[in-house]
Amino acid sequence: MWLLLAALSAICFGLRGIFYHWSSQQGLDRNLMLFGVFFTGAVASVFASFLFGQEWTTSALTGLLMGTFSCVANACMFQGFAVGKSSLIAILTGLPPVVVVVLAYLLWGETLTIGQLFAFVLIVVGILTVRYSNDLRIGNLQGAQWGLLAMLFFGMNDMAGKYSTKLEAELFPTLSFMFIIGSFFFASWWFIANKQSSKKVVSSEVVRVKGNRWSEKRTFLWGMLIGLTNFFGMILIISAFKYGVTSLVSAVVAINVLMILLYTRVFVKVKFSRLEVTGMAISLVGILALRLL
Repeated sequence: MWLLLAALSAICFGLRGIFYHWSSQQGLDRNLMLFGVFFTGAVASVFASFLFGQEWTTSALTGLLMGTFSCVANACMFQGFAVGKSSLIAILTGLPPVVVVVLAYLLWGETLTIGQLFAFVLIVVGILTVRYSNDLRIGNLQGAQWGLLAMLFFGMNDMAGKYSTKLEAELFPTLSFMFIIGSFFFASWWFIANKQSSKKVVSSEVVRVKGNRWSEKRTFLWGMLIGLTNFFGMILIISAFKYGVTSLVSAVVAINVLMILLYTRVFVKVKFSRLEVTGMAISLVGILALRLL
């Protein structure tokens, strides 16, 4: 059951990553768009919590940790796609399982069986292999710092999500806190950035550039649309954490990176190399191994 939930979550987060990658190349305000992403989740989660009659207990406050970690991770991921190499960012944002397996062992003593460890290693190796190429070398690692930060905070977000299930927190109240705090952060950053930019002298060049930018309404609504993928992805991953081992769930969800890379390949019309195909195959074998072992 957990494997299916984790796989569906990977699809949702893969779509989110594709939207982020495309949006980072457009003339829109990052903070306003991400405000829209989290606002959708906040409205949907609050509505669902009352619809299903779920209790707002103190354990649901773990959502505040999830929101903080997710907020920082999303911002770093978006910034990485904007200033760095998409292949490098895709690799690093696909490696939170490495963070999770270490933290889960240190905090909760979670260990893997020989078979599970073998499957975990296959998935991680596959993710690394799929984008290991000559263009990823020292001196050509644009945006690496943003990718590393995204990896760390996505991993911590997974840990906070698992912790909420250990406390038996209700799903939608927990997600409500997560999305509300995220909305607050991005709305604040957007407001501060707008206030600072309004104090600057407006030159003819700035006017020309802004003429190509998306309107605030369009940016916010687009963010709300992306927010649906984030909302359903979080529902699925928290449900998977409830039934599965933390590091294994995180590893399966991390294959969303393959969707992002497939998107970049299809739309730029570049064929996959043998190494990339090999990496994808290794990851899929790892998923099958989880099912069989």
